[in-house]
Amino acid sequence: MTWIALIAAGLCEVLGVLAIKRVTERRHWSSYLLVALVYGTSFSLLSLAMTQISMGTSYAIWTGIGTVGSTLLGMLAFGEPREWKRLLFIGLIVISTVSLKLIS
Repeated sequence: MTWIALIAAGLCEVLGVLAIKRVTERRHWSSYLLVALVYGTSFSLLSLAMTQISMGTSYAIWTGIGTVGSTLLGMLAFGEPREWKRLLFIGLIVISTVSLKLIS
């Protein structure tokens, strides 16, 4: 259950980036409310995950999901560059996150 919460928290981070993008395009109170709700959910789920998963591992996986997900979303949905260097470093983040899980 805590791993599901951690993965959901990471996915909420990606949704949070989308919500921030919405704020930049449409400065309306509903956009700000969406940011607060998505990040509040993310932090709550991260907190739940940390009850059983170590802080370092939880935080690394949470930020890894958020970073990789947001970068891929930017490339796929918003036309950001798909340079080999970016893809290489995304791969390194994924390898590092999985490796951290394997050794902890």
